[in-house]
Amino acid sequence: MEKEDFINLISEKMKLVRTEQSFSQDKMSEILGISKKTLVQIEKRRTEANWTTVVAFCALFNHSQLLISSIGDNPVDFVQLIASKNGGTPKEKTMGGKIWWKEIESRGDFRLQQNLISNHYRILDQYDYRWHSSFDKEESLSRLNELQDMGNIEIDKGIGIYEE
Repeated sequence: MEKEDFINLISEKMKLVRTEQSFSQDKMSEILGISKKTLVQIEKRRTEANWTTVVAFCALFNHSQLLISSIGDNPVDFVQLIASKNGGTPKEKTMGGKIWWKEIESRGDFRLQQNLISNHYRILDQYDYRWHSSFDKEESLSRLNELQDMGNIEIDKGIGIYEE
């Protein structure tokens, strides 16, 4: 998913999340730091939210079930994925991909999964720590090979320790 597509998706969901949270337009615009007029324009789909508003919205409403089910992942993680092409160190511990994910490939202690909603990829280790996220399958497969070639891994408080 490209940044523009994500902005469009979040802009579409703003009114639904606002009503899910039982906020008035006045309250929601105050929370997001935008004018009520701008919020109305976004909700009526006359314009889209800007990137800063989308980031704030995802950070503030990251526990919204509507938002999570629309993205298929933690909204803040998704923003980070779009904002920067991350990839080389273990991130937070995940739930292992029981919901929203299908396993694409497994090599050694690592497995590549694809999100069923957004179609982005991630690599998890045997302890369910996320090591890589990308929208590019080939890049993810390449990173899976690199991680597998590094040797056995042990996780100590979320930090990888390599045995070569």
